[in-house]
Amino acid sequence: MRTAYIAGPYRPRGIWKRVPVVKWLIIAWNIHRARKVALRWWRAGYAVIVPHGNTAFFDGRCPDSVWLSGDLEIMRRCDVVVMMPDWERSGGAVAEHVVAVEYGLEIVYA
Repeated sequence: MRTAYIAGPYRPRGIWKRVPVVKWLIIAWNIHRARKVALRWWRAGYAVIVPHGNTAFFDGRCPDSVWLSGDLEIMRRCDVVVMMPDWERSGGAVAEHVVAVEYGLEIVYA
C-alpha cells in the first residue's frame, strides 16, 4: 500500500496566534481540514499520515524543532506528499515542501 503525507498550516499567523481562544479554534479548524483531505486519500487506497493529528495541541511541550524533525522523518518514508491549499503560509509546510523536493518525493497540490 502506498503512503501519503498531508502538509499544511497547523497554527494561526499574525495577531491571532496571541489570542489563546482564537489560536486553539484555528488549530482545531486546521486539523479538521487536514483530516478531510486525508479521508479522500484513504478512500483512494493510501495509508495516510496527518501530522496535525499526531501532535495535536502539544504546543509548548517541546521545542517546535522536535515536532518538525519528527514529521520530516515520517514524511521521508512516504510515497506522496499532499500540499494542502494555503500551505505556503505555514513555515512547517514550507520546510516539508523543501525536503520533499530534495528527496524527490511525489508532490500533489490539493
